[in-house]
Amino acid sequence: MKKLLIALYSFVISLSVFSQSVFTYDLHKDALLGVSALGVFASPFLIENVPEHVPQNLNKDDINPLDRSLMFSYNKTLDMISDYGVYAFLALPIISLAGNIKDGNAWLTYGIMYGEAFALTFGTKDLLKNAVIRYRPYMYSGGVPDGLMDDYYNSFPSGSTALAFLSAGFLSATFSAEYPDSKWKIPVIAGAYTLAAGIASARIISGSHFITDVLAGAAIGSLYGWVVPLLHKKQNKDNNITLNLTGNGFVVGMKF
Repeated sequence: MKKLLIALYSFVISLSVFSQSVFTYDLHKDALLGVSALGVFASPFLIENVPEHVPQNLNKDDINPLDRSLMFSYNKTLDMISDYGVYAFLALPIISLAGNIKDGNAWLTYGIMYGEAFALTFGTKDLLKNAVIRYRPYMYSGGVPDGLMDDYYNSFPSGSTALAFLSAGFLSATFSAEYPDSKWKIPVIAGAYTLAAGIASARIISGSHFITDVLAGAAIGSLYGWVVPLLHKKQNKDNNITLNLTGNGFVVGMKF
C-alpha cells in the first residue's frame, strides 16, 4: 500500500498539480451540443424493433467469415463482469483532473463534456440496437440463456464496448491535451485502451457479441470520446473551433 501511495503521489506531482485546464465550456456551444446529445439519447425510445418469435436452428454458415471465426457459447460470468464492470471503468477520465483538482471550473467543464459524450454514445448505440435486429452468437449454439429473453436480438453494436472506448478515448484526449509533455502520457493512453480492448474481448468470448459488434462499438465510443473534448479546447490562434446552428442541425468548423 505504501508503494502504491508513493507512486500515486509521484504521478500527481508530475502533472503540475493545480494548473489551469486547457478545456472550458461555452453557453452557446454547449446549449447546441447538449440539446443534440439529449435528442440522440432519447431517440431510441421512439424506435421499437422486436422479432415476432424466437428463431430456431440458426445456421452458423449464414454468418460472414470474419464473425464466424470467433463465435462462442454463452458464459454468464464473463458476460456479467464485462457488461457491468464497464460502468466502473467509466470513472477513469477523472485521472485527467489530477492537475486541476482545486479548479471548480475544470470540474464543471469536465462534467459537461463527459455528460455530452456519454449521452451521444449511449444514444447512438441504443439507436442502432433498436433499429437493427441481429441475433447474438450464443443463439447459434444453445438458444436464449435464462433471463435474456429481452436482449437476444440486440447484438449490434456492443454497448459495453462503446462505453469502454468512450472512457478510453475521453481520457486519452483530455490527458494528452492537459499534460502534453508528461512521461505518463503513453502509459495512461496505452493502459486505457488495453482495458477497453479487454472488455471488448470479454464480450466476444462470453458469446454475447460478434467481432464486428465490438468494432462498431469501439468506433462509436472513440469518436465521441475524442471529438467532444476537442470541441471544448480553449481557442487560440492555432486552434479555433466554431459551432453554428443551421436549419437542419449545426455545423462544426475547425481551424488548426
